[in-house]
Amino acid sequence: MTVDASLNPALTNWTGHEGLPRFEAINDENFAPAFVAAFASHEAEIEAIANNPEPPSFDNTVVALEIAGDELSRVSALFWTKTGAHTNEVIQALERDIAPKMSRHYSKVGTNPALFSRIDTLWETRAALGLDLEATRVLERHWKGFVKSGAKLDKPEQERLATINETLAGLGAKFGQNVLADEKNWALMLASEEELAGLPDFLKDAMAEAARDRGEDGKYAVTLSRSIIEPFLTFSENRELREQAFRAWTARGENGGETDNRDIIAETLSLRAEKAKLLGYPNYAALKLDDTMAKTPEAVNGLLLHVWEKAVARAREEEAELAKLIAAEGRNHDVMPWDWRHYAEKQRAEKFSFSESELKPYLQLEKIIDACFDVAHRLFGITATEKSGIAAYHPDVRVFEIRDASGKLVALFLGDYFARSSKRSGAWMSSFQSQHKLKLRNGAVGEIPIVYNVCNFAKPADGKPALLSIDDARTLFHEFGHALHGMLSNVTYPSVSGTGVSRDFVELPSQLYEHWLTVPEILRKYAVHYRTSEPMPQALLDKVLAARTFNSGFATVEFTASALVDMTYHTAENISDPMALEAATLEKIGLPNAIVMRHRSPHFLHVFSGDGYSAGYYSYMWSEVLDADAFAAFEETGDPFDPAMAAKLKGHIYSIGGAIDPEDAYRAFRGKLPSPEAMLAKKGLAA
Repeated sequence: MTVDASLNPALTNWTGHEGLPRFEAINDENFAPAFVAAFASHEAEIEAIANNPEPPSFDNTVVALEIAGDELSRVSALFWTKTGAHTNEVIQALERDIAPKMSRHYSKVGTNPALFSRIDTLWETRAALGLDLEATRVLERHWKGFVKSGAKLDKPEQERLATINETLAGLGAKFGQNVLADEKNWALMLASEEELAGLPDFLKDAMAEAARDRGEDGKYAVTLSRSIIEPFLTFSENRELREQAFRAWTARGENGGETDNRDIIAETLSLRAEKAKLLGYPNYAALKLDDTMAKTPEAVNGLLLHVWEKAVARAREEEAELAKLIAAEGRNHDVMPWDWRHYAEKQRAEKFSFSESELKPYLQLEKIIDACFDVAHRLFGITATEKSGIAAYHPDVRVFEIRDASGKLVALFLGDYFARSSKRSGAWMSSFQSQHKLKLRNGAVGEIPIVYNVCNFAKPADGKPALLSIDDARTLFHEFGHALHGMLSNVTYPSVSGTGVSRDFVELPSQLYEHWLTVPEILRKYAVHYRTSEPMPQALLDKVLAARTFNSGFATVEFTASALVDMTYHTAENISDPMALEAATLEKIGLPNAIVMRHRSPHFLHVFSGDGYSAGYYSYMWSEVLDADAFAAFEETGDPFDPAMAAKLKGHIYSIGGAIDPEDAYRAFRGKLPSPEAMLAKKGLAA
């Protein structure tokens, strides 16, 4: 076989530090031919499995599928990392081309009749195969995956489903690119003292750096990166500028022209509804929830509405208190969305005698990273060591080795912490490689996980430390919790490795990990002033802990409103105008005028930039019910690092992946399933 000279072996043969890709050897132009070759290679592997003359067995069919497509997995991992974290026009053009082709490729695999026949035979005879629990789960996942890919449909329906999936993939790519374009193209340049009134030094430093990045040295840029826009809305004394910035922030994807996402939303929802009907489900939410802990839209809405009632009552109380502050300043206006953060911060300062600006000097990025690693060491016995001089996909990305108590390398971790115009907003965890124990075609047995976190913290000026808000610090802990889920994985099969669990269980390890940020001994050790290295004063620490449920009505309402709109979209029929449905839903549930959805539909990346959290945004709250109860298990021992409880947590939650049913996993850890009450108490919303 002649090797195509245009193929770059660095894309599929990872020979960097401890098996990392050699990122510096890869160019954007390498991806297109690599995808062509990888698709062909995977297709050949699939045909060999499907047409194997031997009778189907778990090894020659399921295990073969588990290790097939290695080249495609590697090229894809590198490419999708670029599309989210360091994109450009070349990558975006290829993304619009590759996303539909990728969908078409996997539709062809999922409807291969000979291959499904083998899987179906194994599924029907599974009781006689002698499989252990994990292998049975893997077989079930493959069988359900084929059925949801249309393997049981007639040929015309299979073709229609493939076309729908292909179109949806292209729409999702375009949706995300449009939001990124709106974020990248908008900035509000400030210069005068009047325009900067109220802004603390840490924010002005970040805004000055953002302005320099845009060629406006000497000015201060308000950008739509959450790490700048939220503190600007919090501290700016200029109400007119707050409104201008807020309207730009909430209008992403809804500005008309080429980057407007409203038509994409309508087409996406129509195609998803058609897809569900083809597969025999009453709506898309029923399809997506079929293999989750929640199981049904009714169960999801039951939780959301139960919480909504309590949250909106609290939010109206909070709004009334903010209105009093506005009146006390001699102002005559209602509380509007661009006022809430500003006056809530003033109320926090008044009620708890501290402000976000007072707290931030104690929350250095480097120290919070150290805190993440220290908690992981104390709970799970692992150690992180940064390795300098190793190239990653961007110069800001840092590489760490993760070793267990014996010194054995168990994972590689990459941290990408700062906002930039080539990166989409938000924060996420993903992986280049998942843990497993199977023998590969090259003779290697098993692989260690290579996991990365992406955040969007404001990059400081040279020589200055990056300072975080308490929400930023929680985000860092949250994403590292996801990373631990991937890095501590200890399963046999890659499809159930790490975060390969149901959507409403995947947030448990991440949200649970957030709790350790505010363990007093962690804050005392790592919350130290960036100038003096003095620890946070006990009085301030006490205030921070006392204020944990402050403004919880607002935070819960903006999240729950988004989750309820998501569920409405994916259970409604014949949606002619999604924006009208969004407005009608918010009116029906009684969203206060002073609060907007955390993610309005035209920039709701979770739901419309791909399929990940569609009919699934609720899962953060579902997992929050679990995480509140799970941390209570540690509190009940009197030791947040109780060794016995930590061992159970690692064994039943962080390392088990999707090898067992999530309900069984949680029961094994806690002995029971939780009710929402612990979560409501954590939020300060319990009756």
